Amino acid sequence: MTTFNPRPGDFGLTQIDGTVGRLVKIGQWLNGDGFHEWQHVFVYIGDDRLIEAAPGGARVAPLSRYMTEDTLAWSSDALSLTDEQRQSIVFAAIHYLGTPYSAATYFSLATARLGIRPRWLKRLVSDTGAMICSQYVDQCYQDAGVHLFTDGRIPGDVTPGDLARRIGAA
Repeated sequence: MTTFNPRPGDFGLTQIDGTVGRLVKIGQWLNGDGFHEWQHVFVYIGDDRLIEAAPGGARVAPLSRYMTEDTLAWSSDALSLTDEQRQSIVFAAIHYLGTPYSAATYFSLATARLGIRPRWLKRLVSDTGAMICSQYVDQCYQDAGVHLFTDGRIPGDVTPGDLARRIGAA
């Protein structure tokens, strides 16, 4: 884990306090992730700015909002990205600004874990019309041609815990 040298295109993982953080932890537990220490993920776009999925739609926020030594893990040490890939990730993140948040994704992930997810819900999660934070990051990377997961999962079937494990922060 590194905390102070993010590069554009890196993703960062952080903790969320309060009710929202507890709800995400419960959602991750229902999905089989256990009570994971990372509840939120975002794309760093440079100049102390990040883009994150949020209930009001994907938005730009200052990195300083999450920049504390105890609450950040960065993808930069675990992923080798070219400058072109980094630019493409940032471009994708900007492209998805305003994308609504998808609470249905948490439900879909839980039903998938239980083996009872209907096809219509699977299609809903694969659509980029609404996304949770980890789905947002995964989609930005996919748009840049960087596939973080090669295990056959559908686009959108990713949690902050999955991303943490991908970079060795779990």
